[in-house]
Amino acid sequence: MSKTPPPRIGIIMGSDSDLPVMIEAVNICEEFNVPYTVKVLSAHRNAEGTKQFAAAAQKNGLQVIIAGAGGAAHLPGVVAAYTILPVIGVPVQGKSTAGLDALLSIAQMPPGVPVATTAINGAKNAALLAIQILAVHDNVLSHQLLEYKKRLKKQSQDKNTMLSDKIARLLNRD
Repeated sequence: MSKTPPPRIGIIMGSDSDLPVMIEAVNICEEFNVPYTVKVLSAHRNAEGTKQFAAAAQKNGLQVIIAGAGGAAHLPGVVAAYTILPVIGVPVQGKSTAGLDALLSIAQMPPGVPVATTAINGAKNAALLAIQILAVHDNVLSHQLLEYKKRLKKQSQDKNTMLSDKIARLLNRD
């Protein structure tokens, strides 16, 4: 019987309503075959549980934490206060200020409590950044990231070819 490896990336969110955004981080972890855990934690509604999670994260095998939150978005900062692990904040777009409040809350951390910050709803990039952090000491992930970037390059080149073809067709119709 093979033992399941412990999660390396923690994906947390302030509410289950953030899942449609944060699922992109899960998708990237799945694509790169990186073990992860997903939890709903709240800096306000479950402050003690959030503190316990963050304080025990490294002991539990986590190496990077991705924290998504909307509104006041205190979750990434609270987590960063209780761990030495890298924390990547994902501002989740809300209804009243289109996520700007969350972006500013996460980006404006006080000195000594760093939190990396992605774009609003940037969970995909948060996971890619987490994997890049892990890849510093993981040759398998390094290779996977190089292949991923090659695929991105090819997709971009293919779009240029398709665009050129579309323009040529449009010009021939006149």
